[in-house]
Amino acid sequence: MSPTDSAGNPIPVTIPIDLAPGIKVVYTTRLGGVSQGDWGDCNYGGKGREDPGRVEANRIALAKELNADISLVSQVHSGIALDMDEHFVHNAPYGADLSGTIVSYDGPAARNASSDYAVASQQHRVADQHESGLRPAAETIEADAQVTTHTGLALGMFAADCMPVLLADPEHGVIGAAHCGRNGLLNGVIGSCVALMVRKGAQPQNIVATLGPRICADCYEVGGRIADDFDAHFPGSYCLTRFSGPGVDLVAAALQELADSGIPRDNVIDSRPRVAAATQYLREDEELIGLCLRDDEDSPLLSERIDKLRHPMCTFENPLWYSHRRSSRANKAHEGRMLGLIVRH
Repeated sequence: MSPTDSAGNPIPVTIPIDLAPGIKVVYTTRLGGVSQGDWGDCNYGGKGREDPGRVEANRIALAKELNADISLVSQVHSGIALDMDEHFVHNAPYGADLSGTIVSYDGPAARNASSDYAVASQQHRVADQHESGLRPAAETIEADAQVTTHTGLALGMFAADCMPVLLADPEHGVIGAAHCGRNGLLNGVIGSCVALMVRKGAQPQNIVATLGPRICADCYEVGGRIADDFDAHFPGSYCLTRFSGPGVDLVAAALQELADSGIPRDNVIDSRPRVAAATQYLREDEELIGLCLRDDEDSPLLSERIDKLRHPMCTFENPLWYSHRRSSRANKAHEGRMLGLIVRH
């Protein structure tokens, strides 16, 4: 699979999942972008000191792939949910960037927006922006969940071990996305996201959800005190990792939060079968083989890493994903970020 098209533009490799009629979840991978070095090959994070032009190129290519605007916020492991119907501003060629990323670009995006925001977003543009080719500094809004009722807007959550949780009430046309790390879960980010969805017309019994890529319980080793405190909030989340130390189970905690928010367990859709199939499909991908050889993480051979892969959703185990913890063990200076997104068309 070529990472670029005939014009040299990046083609991001993503894993799409149909969560409900008209509602799609998308997980990005490390493949198909223009990032280099420790950020290779498709980093979407704008805070890691990678060349901002490369990050923007990856984001523009993803928006084109999704046929939607992308909405990004500054994630701080909080319990804050943001209503993007109120805060959307089309300030980037790929959509709304409220994450604090500041870049420049050569004029307006070549893509024509196809969302509900296509006309309204023009009102938000700075008059001389197209003449200067500079995008003004985006407003930075700190939040760890987003909600919208609009079509054509992909709510994106950065991750590199934390878990994106994607939610939708297809009957009432409300979607949400939450960034669920350990602290975010302790701060009630899922409950905040669901509560905002309900205020916008969703009904908990109609909400379907799926849990995105994350570091698994077998790999998420923390100190004993941290594990005990987390287990006090989420009974049953304490575990022993494959490294023999205490760990926490983000999935167990998220399922409890979803249940406490009134979402039936049967409404939680498992992303694993689709991700596992995509991983096997890419087991001989030349770009992924090259990334593994450069990584100096675990085994350098992709075939060996796939053969011993136990948890395809685990960011630490599966080389498709970015993992801060895996890269730290390999003494990498930098690490990229993937995105978990949800969009209604």
